[in-house]
Amino acid sequence: MKLSIVYSTQQTNFQAATFSGGLEANLSKISDYGYDGVELAIRDPKLVDLDDLTSMIQKFGLSVPAIGTGQAWGEEGLSFTDPDLEIRKAAIERIKSHIPLAERFNAVIIIGLVRGITKPGLKQEQTMDWLCEALLQCCSSAMTQGVRLALEPINRYETTLINNVAQGMELISKVAMENFGLLLDTFHMNIEEPNIEESIKLCGNRIFHFHVADSNRWYPGGGHLDFEAILNSLINAGYSGYISGEFLPFPDADIAARRSINYLQNIFH
Repeated sequence: MKLSIVYSTQQTNFQAATFSGGLEANLSKISDYGYDGVELAIRDPKLVDLDDLTSMIQKFGLSVPAIGTGQAWGEEGLSFTDPDLEIRKAAIERIKSHIPLAERFNAVIIIGLVRGITKPGLKQEQTMDWLCEALLQCCSSAMTQGVRLALEPINRYETTLINNVAQGMELISKVAMENFGLLLDTFHMNIEEPNIEESIKLCGNRIFHFHVADSNRWYPGGGHLDFEAILNSLINAGYSGYISGEFLPFPDADIAARRSINYLQNIFH
């Protein structure tokens, strides 16, 4: 399996973006540490010089397995399930604007917290209807470009919508688009799944991307998760994509990145 790590193209308030800012310097380090790819966290594609970004990624021999979009929620408040119709429309258009970028890099578009939450006064059924409608629009647009979308089940402390694998698989059935799957994240799974390995098995070929962070959201090996068992389950499920590190930059980004790749490579070997 190939390894990647999250890099935010802009400075961000999201703590688990291990690297951010300083494009050339950070891509150079990621490559030097031995990573095969870089997962790009991009709030708004209009803020990115696509040609420069492509050139730098090629310079350091990296691939881009996925594009994160969560900063549109965290820093702008855009979501698929906001009561305001204009905000919902803006969130859909923002995700659609990532499609050309994803097509260029053959990357998955991640649907994280841009899905939103069920706000006070709303019924869960209503927000789920809005979520399905938005996903259907985005997946339909992405399908024509051969781009896939992956929704990440996120723990209950961060969202009220799709916290676990079972809910994610139910959503896949409702959306009913072949280019829609899941991104599984070991940090969130440790909170929400009764058995991580069994939940991976349940997903089968609907796993489009995979995040690793330990139980405390530190680098793999910094907590108590059994990554050997988890990764064996992932292989047995037929997953052959990237393992992407999305963890806190503790004790600092460089140490965390090095410890993560060393730990994971030891398991593979």
